[in-house]
This record gives sequence, structure tokens and C-alpha cells, in this order.
Amino acid sequence: MDSQLVPHGGAIVGAACPETALSWDGHSLSATDATTGDSLRLTPAALFHYQYDEPITTSKGGQQQSVTGLAALDADGLVLLDLPGSWHAPDVHAFTVNAGIPVVDGRAHRPYRVRATLAARAPGWRRLRGLRRPFLARWRKHVSIGVGVAGLALMVYLASTGMWFAWRGLSSVGRILLDILEAKWLFVAFSPALLVLRPISARLQRRRIARGEVVSTPGGLTLTTKEDAHRGPRLQVHRGQTLVANLPLRRTPRRACGLLLYSYEDRTGLFIMDADGSPLHHLPGPWPAEQLNRFAQHIGMSLAVHRLPREEYLNLIKTCPEATP
Repeated sequence: MDSQLVPHGGAIVGAACPETALSWDGHSLSATDATTGDSLRLTPAALFHYQYDEPITTSKGGQQQSVTGLAALDADGLVLLDLPGSWHAPDVHAFTVNAGIPVVDGRAHRPYRVRATLAARAPGWRRLRGLRRPFLARWRKHVSIGVGVAGLALMVYLASTGMWFAWRGLSSVGRILLDILEAKWLFVAFSPALLVLRPISARLQRRRIARGEVVSTPGGLTLTTKEDAHRGPRLQVHRGQTLVANLPLRRTPRRACGLLLYSYEDRTGLFIMDADGSPLHHLPGPWPAEQLNRFAQHIGMSLAVHRLPREEYLNLIKTCPEATP
């Protein structure tokens, strides 16, 4: 019997395979994460096998990467559990047949539909990544400063001996290798100027937040505006250096003109609304209310803060066409 299901690859190409597993005991679904020891039991209405493209920023510029995974949905289509990873479709089918749970194949759905589905989170929502903590994660800041200082010393030495060309070649090769090895946090070794630029950049970002020019979340999302010479003002959402949403900012239909900061049971998030009060983009997760208030006043947008009943939450979720999960 196909009573257990495990992924066979990472959520993105080349990523480590998650150490997660699903099992069915005849009554409920059990999910475990071997790296943390976390486990939970639930009774989903369906499983959602998904795949979507998301933008990323690399040394070669803006590109797309495919994200895959499996999610457990409740009867209203809200996500109870998200399990990023590559799940073999025949294995998923055999498992759901054995468990008597329907599966929705979202791999052929349009990316915006998949993202909107994954952002629609149920109370108690969980995500099990099944990935071990990166090596040296605890000491990353100290190691990056150390290698930055070493890189600076080497750069000064090579420049003083007339071997500046050697440093340029070494730094170019080093950046390529770190990009391949996904150790971009060590770029400071080959770009020692980052030792000075990073603190300055952080201070400038704090000043922009204080002036209401940008909103930043603990999860790495930022909300800001930009004037486009051809398309007019834009409301932009970034994840790190990557632009993930770029909405027109005007008081006309289907243009961003308001923000709705919501809470629903233990869920929180932000909806970007149009002039008719309809949602344009959903950004689940914690958003700082004070920053949002300053931001809305700075750009002349409305900001509403509501605790939503289930019916209103479901209506916003189901009518919102796009999201950043």
C-alpha cells in the first residue's frame, strides 16, 4: 500500500531534497520534518500539486525559476500545510487514491493562479521545509566580515605590487564560483567595498522607512513606489533585490489606490486595493502598521486596518487575482 509519500527533489532545480514525509493512517494525514522533528496531523479536503514561476535576480540579471511543491487544502480551498519540494506525480496519485483524498493538479495552472492559491492560508497554516540549517549559518555575519577584511588586504597588496589585473581576474572568477555554489553571502570576499557600503545602505534604508518612502517586513519584502516615465507612477513589491510585483498607481479602476492591513484569527497580511475596493494583490504575513501608515500618508493612499470575519476573508481571497506567497 502506498501509505507514505516523500519528495524526490528540491523545490527549485538543484536545491537539496527536503526531508519531509506524508503518511496516512486511515483517518488522518501526518506530516513530518526530519530536520526539526516537527510533526502534525490534519484532515485535508484535497491536496494541491503545484508548480509556478517566480522572478529572481542573478549575476546575469532578472530571470525566472520554477518552484514546485505540495499543499494540503481545507474545504474552502485555504492552505493548511505547504510542503515545498519536487513530488513525483505518479506517487502523489497512488498516495491520494489509497488515502481517498482528491488531488488538484495545479502544475498546468497559470502562475498567478497558483500564487493566489498558496497565499490563501487557513488558520494554523504551516510550512515544513525539511531542509537542514546551512553550514556556518550561525557564524555567517562574523565569517563574511572576516573574509571581507582578508579580501581587502589581498586587494591592497596586489594593487601595491602592480598586479591589479590579477585581483580583477581573481574577483571575477570568485564571484562566478560563489554564484554557482549558492554562497552569495561571501561576495564580500571579492567585493571588499561591501564592508563599507552595507552599513551605509542599511542606514539609508532606515531613513527612507522613517520618511514613509518604503515599508519593510521581517520576511524580506519591501513596498515602495517608482515614477515610470512611460507608464506613470508604480507601486512596487520587492523581495530583496528582486521585483516581484509592479502595479500602476492611479485613482482609476484596477489601479492601486488603497491598502488593507488585515487579521483573520491567527493570520495577518496586506491587500493592495483598487479604487472600487476590490483586491489587486495579496501579501500574506506580518506587516508593520506604523510603517504602512507613514507610507500611505507619504504617497496619498488610503490605509484601512480590519479584523476580518471568515466570510469577508474568503471573499477577498477568492477575488484577488494575484499574490506573493
